[in-house]
Amino acid sequence: MSESSPTTSTTSDASIRAEGLVKQFKDGPRAVDGIDLEVAPGEIYGFLGPNGAGKSTTVLMLTTLLPITDGRASVGGFDVATQGSHVRATIGAALQEAALDPNLTAVEHMRLQTALQGIAKADRKRLGDDLIERVGLSDAADRKAGTYSGGMRRRLDLALSLVHRPRILFLDEPTTGLDPQSRTALWEEVARLAREDGTTIFLTTQYLEEADQLADRVGIIDGGKIVAEGTPAALKSEIGLPAVEILPADPGDHERVIDVLRANCSYDESQQTGNGTVSGRLREGTGLTEIVRALDAAGLKVANLAVHAPTLDDVFLAKTGRKLEGAGDDEEQDEHDHDGHHH
Repeated sequence: MSESSPTTSTTSDASIRAEGLVKQFKDGPRAVDGIDLEVAPGEIYGFLGPNGAGKSTTVLMLTTLLPITDGRASVGGFDVATQGSHVRATIGAALQEAALDPNLTAVEHMRLQTALQGIAKADRKRLGDDLIERVGLSDAADRKAGTYSGGMRRRLDLALSLVHRPRILFLDEPTTGLDPQSRTALWEEVARLAREDGTTIFLTTQYLEEADQLADRVGIIDGGKIVAEGTPAALKSEIGLPAVEILPADPGDHERVIDVLRANCSYDESQQTGNGTVSGRLREGTGLTEIVRALDAAGLKVANLAVHAPTLDDVFLAKTGRKLEGAGDDEEQDEHDHDGHHH
């Protein structure tokens, strides 16, 4: 394909596209190991994975902050490697380290950012005030950013990334370390950007709930490779039917409860928790009623019975062989992930 001129984008159908994308750090691992991605205009794409999986490295390549080792990528139809300035003009980015000056207030940050982005003088103040209000910082607009909580800094960073009305927004773990209330507020703003402004959003996260709540589609990355991709609903339905968990009232009945489950469910030894609760997945056509009847017929008393529809957590476990919580304990790897980009 010949190099497209900046005005015509070759991949108008995809906002973000990567083919065989690789990042190899000099004496380290392949942080990103040949991934393919396609994100449609106006879509919220959730990039989910533990620390050190390659999420931030991918974002840094797509936002032109880290050179690509191999493969190619285009953002907004512009080639990341050869048309970096056009990519940067098209995107907004709120990365993990909010780039704020502790001595400037929110209003001053806005004044600086609107000027840098070439916004007409007459519009700067109104636009700045609007964005500060959108992210819920009007009350703190005249306070120095150095006095802000982590959540407030994240929200100001998001507002600054929206100054030039980017068509495509990259958010790298936007809610890590936020309290639940700030997190919900940020989720609402992200959902609104996609819904009302048609912004394409590429969101990296370690929170299954965040991906489930916000993303139209999710890609799960583990060890630099994408191990699963699809809508949250489709990924969950791959896992199968809901699981049923039974805690016998008498621990001595444990084996007999397993027999009932074996007869009515798909029972997998390895999925058992070891706290006396027995679990299995419902089979097609088997409901809870059948299981309750079978337990009754066997004269078994139950202390607790619960049914769980599959979650993204189950998907993650099925695709990677481990749970996501606690998967982020590998901080060293994450540091390595970030080596390349302290400007």
